[in-house]
Amino acid sequence: MSDILIELGRILEQRKQADASSSYVASLHHKGLNKILEKVGEEATETIIAAKDVASTQDRESLVKETADLWFHSMVMLSHLDLGPEDVLEELRNRFDISGLAEKAARKHTK
Repeated sequence: MSDILIELGRILEQRKQADASSSYVASLHHKGLNKILEKVGEEATETIIAAKDVASTQDRESLVKETADLWFHSMVMLSHLDLGPEDVLEELRNRFDISGLAEKAARKHTK
């Protein structure tokens, strides 16, 4: 499955250079980091709402779609900052065999 993220990362990198009038991703890059962060925040909020709705409506499809939007816009953010899905996947890989509690405690000491 990480192949999908890697391929999407490649496409997003290519679209950074595209004409803003011909590509949604290019238009986000053209508008700058604040606009991209606004979209990430918007999608995060929509994902939270969809997750809460699953309990009452059982509408899992909306949650999956909103999560896909959140991941997509998060990847645009990473691309804008010259990072990619490989960076996040590597960090997740590094967290294997580490207790979540220990990892969280270690982060407190590095900030």
